[in-house]
Amino acid sequence: MDTVTDRRTEGAPMTAGTRLEPFPVNVRVKISALWASMMFIFAYVDLFSFYRADVRADIAAGQIGGFTINQSFLLGFTAYVVIPALMVFGALVLQPRINRVVNIALSVVYALTIVGAAIGEWNYYLLGSAIEVVLLAAVAYYAWTWPKVATIRS
Repeated sequence: MDTVTDRRTEGAPMTAGTRLEPFPVNVRVKISALWASMMFIFAYVDLFSFYRADVRADIAAGQIGGFTINQSFLLGFTAYVVIPALMVFGALVLQPRINRVVNIALSVVYALTIVGAAIGEWNYYLLGSAIEVVLLAAVAYYAWTWPKVATIRS
């Protein structure tokens, strides 16, 4: 049997091909992936709503969720969707301190709005919303526990 040396277990032999190398994932990448996942679910849950006759009827009547569909509504809704979409990139490029604060604040705000929008909805919507909230909680968790780097002061 071929053996290799495992650097993490102080040279203990192991059988070649029996373990996968666990590379750590940077916190920025984790947060970015969570925002992307949340956006996919966000989009699909809303798209699935178009299969509902009541939603289509409301839209045909110029209403959705008690709001009148007009330029102001569509502009506000576009801004609401654009912000987390931009966080997919923002999580990768913002300065750590700003990144941390923005991710915590936005994940909490979006989780609250998602919970509010889910009240009285159908089960598919509740499931999608619950998953979105869990993903946003993970964003807040990773931002809150962002690894610290030791600095040397002279």
